[in-house]
Amino acid sequence: MPEVRLSVENAPPKAAPQVPPDRVVIAAGDVKITAAQFNQIVASLPQQYQNPARRKEVADSLARVFVLAQEGQHRKLNESSEYKIRTMFTDANTLAGMTAESMQKDLKLDDAEVRKYYDDHKKELEQVHARHILIRMQGSPVPVKPGQKELSDAEALAKAQELRKKLEGGADFAALATQESDDAGSGAKGGDLGFFHRGQMVPSFEEAAFTMKPGELSQPVKSQFGYHIIKVEAVKSFEELRPDIESRVKPAQLQKAIEELQKKTPAVLDPEFFGMAKQ
Repeated sequence: MPEVRLSVENAPPKAAPQVPPDRVVIAAGDVKITAAQFNQIVASLPQQYQNPARRKEVADSLARVFVLAQEGQHRKLNESSEYKIRTMFTDANTLAGMTAESMQKDLKLDDAEVRKYYDDHKKELEQVHARHILIRMQGSPVPVKPGQKELSDAEALAKAQELRKKLEGGADFAALATQESDDAGSGAKGGDLGFFHRGQMVPSFEEAAFTMKPGELSQPVKSQFGYHIIKVEAVKSFEELRPDIESRVKPAQLQKAIEELQKKTPAVLDPEFFGMAKQ
């Protein structure tokens, strides 16, 4: 019997209409599927099939599966040993997956363990929210603004220092960034770069940003783009990062829990069949 695969094309996002959960939305021979059941089926599929705009294509594929399955029953294929062996595995695999998900949800992580993971992986977990003003210099890959003079390294540094003095004197960072920054992308947003991890910025910028405190203003920081004046808006706390930490720790804890279950119910393999017999 050929394998039946879902096949859908890309479609723009579209909200699914709201219907009563008990309404039958697919009827294929003897099979009737309600809206709630259809949504559960879709939720178990890979992410690309969960776009609401694809529900018709998914429904067509499901209907085809149900029609072929009923034809298989008419042919009594469901009474064959091959069918029983296949369903034994697929049923067990589905239930095992659901059990693993349930076990992971039930896992209670020790505070000390979460904190230790944070301490051991602090550099990769840390996130900083910053703004910057970029003053480009000669040789920078950033294009010169129309009508703007090409600044030498010394001139760019002098301008960055001048702007920093204005900021120290009370000038609004966002307004000054919009007016003066040569980074067109962030400049249009008042220099806002949002939150970022290590490795997302050039090394000199990163080194400065991750050593600053919220509200602090950097000295001009040189990179291949020019001179940056950085202002750190916020640094994510341990508690803010905790959901991310737990999502990293839980899989390892789940694996340990599964290994403990396997120890309680060890599998017995035929040594000769699996090539484990001693020579």
